[in-house]
Order: sequence, then C-alpha cells, then structure tokens
Amino acid sequence: MTIRTPEWVKHAVFYQIFPDRFARSQPPHHCPEMAVTLEPWDTAPTLAGYKGGNFWGIIDKLDYLQSLGINAIYLTPIFQSTCNHRYHTHDYYRVDPLLGGNEAFAEFLAAAHDRHIRVVLDGVFNHASRGFFFFNDILENGPHSPWLDWFKVERWPLSAYDGRLPANYVSWVNNRALPQFNHDNPAVREYIMQIGEYWIRQGIDGWRLDVPFEVKTPGFWEEFRDRIKAINPEAYIVGEVWKPAAEWLDGKTFDAVMNYVFAGPTMAFAAGDRVVLKHAEIPDYYPYPALDAAGYQAKIEELLDLYDWEIHQVQLNLISSHDIARALTVMGDDVASMQLAVLLQMTFPGAPCIYYGDEVGLRGSLDPDCRWAFPAEEKWDTDLLKHHQALIQLRHQHPALRTGAYHPLMADGLLYGFVRQHSQEVLVVLVNSGEGDRTIDLSQVAPGLGDRWQVLYGPLTVESKTEETQSVITVPSRSGGILTRLEPAA
Repeated sequence: MTIRTPEWVKHAVFYQIFPDRFARSQPPHHCPEMAVTLEPWDTAPTLAGYKGGNFWGIIDKLDYLQSLGINAIYLTPIFQSTCNHRYHTHDYYRVDPLLGGNEAFAEFLAAAHDRHIRVVLDGVFNHASRGFFFFNDILENGPHSPWLDWFKVERWPLSAYDGRLPANYVSWVNNRALPQFNHDNPAVREYIMQIGEYWIRQGIDGWRLDVPFEVKTPGFWEEFRDRIKAINPEAYIVGEVWKPAAEWLDGKTFDAVMNYVFAGPTMAFAAGDRVVLKHAEIPDYYPYPALDAAGYQAKIEELLDLYDWEIHQVQLNLISSHDIARALTVMGDDVASMQLAVLLQMTFPGAPCIYYGDEVGLRGSLDPDCRWAFPAEEKWDTDLLKHHQALIQLRHQHPALRTGAYHPLMADGLLYGFVRQHSQEVLVVLVNSGEGDRTIDLSQVAPGLGDRWQVLYGPLTVESKTEETQSVITVPSRSGGILTRLEPAA
C-alpha cells in the first residue's frame, strides 16, 4: 500500500510543553478554582506539587516560541487530573481547571493557529484514574456498578489506596492509581474513539498516544486512525513506542513514533564517555556505550532501514522528554555535546522536537527532576539558544534539511559526515566529536559531489586546493557545521 503521512509535519519543528511547568499568567477574570497554594516557581519539582503553569501563560510565550522558529507544539496531558503531570485522567472532556479549563485552552488553540502553530495533544487511553467517574462508581458501588466491564476487576474487595491489600483489578505497571480500560468492551472502545474525534473537531492537529502497545485489542488503533483521519486527513498520529516500531508504521496505524531509537545513539556519539550512566541506565533508549563515527553511522543506517521514507520524514525526533533525564544532564552538563546533538537533531530527516527549556540550558535528572519550571531569562544560556534559533532557521530555509535525501558520507574516527540533497541543493553536515581538529578534502572523500563549498553554519573553515576548487575543510574539535555546494566557477 502507498503510505501517506501529514505533509505539514515534514516541515514542522515541535516544542514539547509540560503545562504545569512552562509559564503561568494571571487569569483575565476571577477563577476561584485557580486561587490555590502553589509551589514557588523556581524551587525543585516534586512528585505531587503544582507550579501552576496555565494556558494564559503559554499564550504569553507564543511570541518567544515564534522567535525560536517553532511551528508545532506537543502538550503532555491537559485534562482534569489529580497530579501535576496529568496522566491520571479524571475527565477527558474537561481541561484541568488549574490550566484555565476549556475556555483558556480554546483561547490558546486559536492564538496558536493564528500564528500558524499546530497543536498536538497527549492521548492517555490505555488507563484512566481512580477518580475517573466510571471507575469511581465501581469503588463506590462494588459489584452493583453498571460499569464493571469497563475495567478488569479480578475479585473483591477492591483496594484502590491501601497498598497492604491486593488491588484486585488490573492497573498499568501495577500502579493502582491507573486502572486499565477493558478495550475489548465495545462501549469502552467507542468511548475512546469519540474522545479522539471530539478534540479533532475542536481543532487540534493530532494525537500523541501514550503507551499504545499496552492496548492488545485487535484493530483498535487501526480504527482510531481511520476515524481521526476521516475528520482531518492531515491529523498527526504519533505513538509513544521506544523501540523499533515497524509493526506500528505500516501506513495502517500511526504516522510516526517518538524516535528514541534516534535519541540514544545521537547522544552516545555527541558525548561519548561523558554520558552519566546514573541518568541514562533506567530508561530504555541507550545513550551508551560511547560510539565513534562508524558506530554511529551503523546505528543510523540501521534506523533508516526500518521504515518507509515517507515515515522517516515525520518521525518525532527528540533528545529529551518528560520521561528521561534532560539531554544536557545526561551528557555530563557538557554544552559542546549538547550543541553537537542538537546539530544532528536539526539536520536529520523528520520533525525535531525540543523539550521546553532545553534550548536555554535547563538541566534535570530523572523524573521529577527533568520537570523543572522554565527559568527566568537571566538564567538562560543565550549561546545555546542562538544555536537552536540558527539551526531551526536554516531548517526552515533549506528544503534539503527537511525533505532532502539523507546519505552517510564518511565516518573516520570521531568525524562523521552526511549529505542532505533536495533537487539541485546539496548540503554536507560534518560533526567532529573528538578533541582534535580534523581536516578533510571533500573532493577526495566524495569525488563527483562537488569541488567548491561554502560554510552555511558553524566554525568550519574552507580552503582552496586550486584556483578552481574550495574543498579542504577543517572542523575544529568538539564542533560541527553545515556546508553548501557552490556552482562551478565560471
């Protein structure tokens, strides 16, 4: 079958927002449900506390996101919940009151769309919460509840809170706060389908699906895709699948997955043995062991062989997320490593996704430490911010960096190079993760690719080999950049 993915995603640069921690602003009118005690914004994040980020705050930050070059936002869950990350859903039709409720979200969505910024929501459809009405009815009424078969009750009595007793119902990773839906129940299936459809009709641009591999009911996600695409064929459906995901990316289910298979090797090459294992060993994405250029090329070629090219162009390419330690911290707080990883991310096929704050040097270890509030401007790493801005701008300006073919060019020691080519535009990206400067002659490395090159970005230098050629490239230690091919001299 011909695989079709949303065209706009091929040109998107995403920004992942954890709503409680990105920005908060005073509501435009009195909201008593928001007049509550909050944690101080700049204190360390806790598992249970709220910082109070809201949609009016995000609206205030849209100009900043536009200046960064962002044209798509992925929001972690926004629906009513009793936890700051909101993966414990209480009501799928109600935006959390601390975020400003449905009214504030509608204002945000309109403001984002006015700026041509797409919005993707997090769909948590494998499990709900103890406070979800239909499950709460079971807790209140036991075997008399009419919604018993919406969940997987194994025996009585249920113990939703007392860990000394068996829960007696199926929950995600045995967390009794997260009862799993019975997806084999047609009513449950239809309920979730209608939630997906409802928010697409409200104008969102897609769904990121939480732990979709936990839903074992045959055909469930295929139907979800069909019904979402029937409303908006350009809606983006991206699954949280951490491992190679060919079974999900056959054109019948998801458009893409969160590309942890790209993230791990990219950090392993950019940082090498600077990676701090205690921050990276628990999550299943492997930014270790250290990779040289040949090892990185092998990982990338293996990745590129997994899927159809149409899929690669819309993969969600991240190096940080709310589920892993922040990339800068993983890479030993080494800014050069971060810059190299971002260069590789912004020049790779697919949609780059920045985890809020990474662009200004926000640090953080594993959950909840990876969820610090967005810092005040005086705490920003402005050089890292400018690095992101420049690369995003180049990505928007050059089709080769978005939809151009990707070809590994060279792997020598700790120097890796590849070509992005779209029509007559040819760009070469060189990344030197080693401690010493490297000099190469592109006319020798890639005969026929071109003899005249110019630096598009980065601290690279180009020297003339003869009067007719400019092909000797020096890549300083721990740096990289982008070259553009010049037309032959007249």
